[in-house]
Amino acid sequence: MTTPSPHPSQHSLADSRFGSVGARYVTSAVHASGADLDRIAARAAAARPVRALDLGAGGGHVAYAMAPHAGSVVACDLSAAMLEQVEVEAARRSLGNIETTGAAAEALPFADGAFDMLACRFSTHHWRDAPGGLREARRVLQRGAPATFVDVVAPGPAPADSHLQAVELLRDTSHVRDYSAAQWLTMLEMTGFAVEAMVPSRLRMDFADWTDRMRTSTVNRAAIRALQTDAPREVADHFAIEPDGSFTIDVLLIEAR
Repeated sequence: MTTPSPHPSQHSLADSRFGSVGARYVTSAVHASGADLDRIAARAAAARPVRALDLGAGGGHVAYAMAPHAGSVVACDLSAAMLEQVEVEAARRSLGNIETTGAAAEALPFADGAFDMLACRFSTHHWRDAPGGLREARRVLQRGAPATFVDVVAPGPAPADSHLQAVELLRDTSHVRDYSAAQWLTMLEMTGFAVEAMVPSRLRMDFADWTDRMRTSTVNRAAIRALQTDAPREVADHFAIEPDGSFTIDVLLIEAR
């Protein structure tokens, strides 16, 4: 007789972690604004999609940005509780053309070519299978349709990469991986996307807000601070680690078709 595992699956872990903090992502200043979000809105305004997809919707900010320029927008996320928050916020904003669908990125319940625009922001680093999710994104998009991906990216130097993955996992145990720009290009190419533009940026993370948003445990917060305190100079300089633990990360926006 097989003993059931006490450990949840990756999808279940992500669902439980984000389901309990959904409202915080709707109101998060980091997620609710930014030049990347403005650029997604501008691309939607130019494309005027009939049906757009916000993949890995989280607090729904991509959906809110695309909705004024689209016939309809589907906010798709693994967490049903998160999507409930999106529905409430969409109603508050009088955005009646937003609908929600619960699904993992790797198994989207949509027909081939169901969408003529897609945007995915700060989601891919939580996916169990990033290439699998990107293949699904390509499948549900019409040929030549615009797609925009935004995520935290891993720095090139190995020590900085290791530090980033470690603090991300301690802060949120459902974290999978922040991919490098080179890895992003490889994954997009192998899944059928043609990259048109790459826009790097830097984003400061306030330590208290960053950890409070995910209800990071006291033990794990202390572990993160210990890693920051013991970080070599090159790592501390790259992330501009501040005395209170706040730091700066690399973000990449990729426009593709």
